[in-house]
Amino acid sequence: MLTAKLVLIYPRPLDEAAFERAYKEEHLPLIEKKLKGLNRFVATKIVQSPAGQVRAYRIAEAHFSDMNALHGCLETGGCKDLMEHAKMISTGGPPIVLICEEENFLFW
Repeated sequence: MLTAKLVLIYPRPLDEAAFERAYKEEHLPLIEKKLKGLNRFVATKIVQSPAGQVRAYRIAEAHFSDMNALHGCLETGGCKDLMEHAKMISTGGPPIVLICEEENFLFW
C-alpha cells in the first residue's frame, strides 16, 4: 500500500542549541494543530555518518494516508504558516522540502 509523506531536511544550523530550542519549544507543538490529515510525524536528528559531518542536521517526516490528503494539507493556511516557521528557524539555510510516496515492507 502506498502512503504519502512530506519530508523536510534541515541543514546544519548556525547555532545548534538555539535551533533545538526553537524546534522543540515552538515548532513541534504547532505540527498537530497546523497539519490537517496528519497520521504520524517522525522527527530525526542526524548524529553521525560514515562520511563524517554532513550538511543535513534534522529530517522531519509528516505522514498522510494518501497523496490527496497530503496535497489537501499543503493548501491550508496552517500548513503554509508552519512551512514559513520552518524556514524562519532554519538558520543554516532553507530546508529542503520533498513530497514522497512511501511503500512499506515488513521483515520478520
